[in-house]
Amino acid sequence: MSDPSGFSSVKLPAALVEQARDAARPMRRSVAGQIEYWATLGRVAEHTGLSVQEARTAIEGYEAAARMASGKPPGTGPSPQGMDSLEAVKRRVLSVNADGSLQGHVREIVQANRRLTRQRTAA
Repeated sequence: MSDPSGFSSVKLPAALVEQARDAARPMRRSVAGQIEYWATLGRVAEHTGLSVQEARTAIEGYEAAARMASGKPPGTGPSPQGMDSLEAVKRRVLSVNADGSLQGHVREIVQANRRLTRQRTAA
């Protein structure tokens, strides 16, 4: 039976929760928000075969472009508490995954990174 609130409880190692707490503070996220962010990065990286850094760069770039397109000022992020609901994150990831825009943005970033690597290697 599923919880009508849309949330579930899970047991996580205390060390992971503490790491999430430490990582969440400077980003102004909740511990749950940080773990959701890490899970999103992991799903994108696993699904696309990107490195974690490439996935992070792709997500950050996509979100920045989405904020600009929506007319929100640069640097506008999640709510003041730093929390995006899990459902909001899921909807964003699924919508950009469904329309192919995230994959296109990821491909652009990967190609740009490869060009930079070739340039540095040639120098």
